[in-house]
Amino acid sequence: MDMIVGLLDLPIKMPSPAAYAANLLLPKGKGTLIFTGASASLRGRPGYAHFAAAKAGLRMISQSMAREFGPQGLHVAHVVIDGGIDGTRLKNLRPDAIAQRGPDGLLNIDAIAETYWQLHLQHPTAWTQEIDLRPFKEGF
Repeated sequence: MDMIVGLLDLPIKMPSPAAYAANLLLPKGKGTLIFTGASASLRGRPGYAHFAAAKAGLRMISQSMAREFGPQGLHVAHVVIDGGIDGTRLKNLRPDAIAQRGPDGLLNIDAIAETYWQLHLQHPTAWTQEIDLRPFKEGF
């Protein structure tokens, strides 16, 4: 039980730096805070209840901050990363997953970064609060 409490605690406490950043940006009346979620932000899976609860909590924090700070000029967004990321970690830990998914079966790191940048550039009259990113091959 202590392990589950600890796992729940970490992602919920992690937004503290975002709250600090919000306090720095609010006097400027503009800025962007982007929270990164996962498929678990939207749905749980067997054996991952602790992760789903934490990611769903992070999603709610982003929504609450968006509602509170959006009218003050701070863009708060939540990005759901729904799929594997084609990076060093996955290549080292799960080369079989890369082979199984085939070409374009994983999220491209540069494409993710471009999406974050575009979120930052959005005009305040058309802000996105939440967006899902997934390879076109990923089922949902």
